[in-house]
Amino acid sequence: MNETTFGTYTISTDPARLDAARIHHWLSTDAYWALGRSREKQDLAIAGSLNFAAYETTSGELVAYARVVTDHATFAWLCDVYVDRAARGKGLGTALVAAARDHLAPCGLRRILLATEDAHGVYEKIGFQALQHPGNWMSLGHQ
Repeated sequence: MNETTFGTYTISTDPARLDAARIHHWLSTDAYWALGRSREKQDLAIAGSLNFAAYETTSGELVAYARVVTDHATFAWLCDVYVDRAARGKGLGTALVAAARDHLAPCGLRRILLATEDAHGVYEKIGFQALQHPGNWMSLGHQ
């Protein structure tokens, strides 16, 4: 996928269109999981990921962002999903995540994971569900 549309929005995987400064501002100031993240760290994350962004079709303004860390063969982690406050409540977050899911479908991944404190309903709409055996998973690092 290079581009798809959702209502008055264009969803794109074109890294040249990304507004890295805006993405950093959103995440480092308004996303509980990334508060205080440095611009350098965010730029590295963008560079090492498959990025999805939604733009207002007429103005080209970036209004939502998500990234996927993946090997394109067995596993993906969906993260940093953010919709600008002015664009929320229109289904754009669900459409953005669905575009990522659909883009990855031909890869035949065993699983796509994500973590959320408060948006379970957004992800459940497109097929995500709680882990059946969360006790099997482990983590290294900050929790």
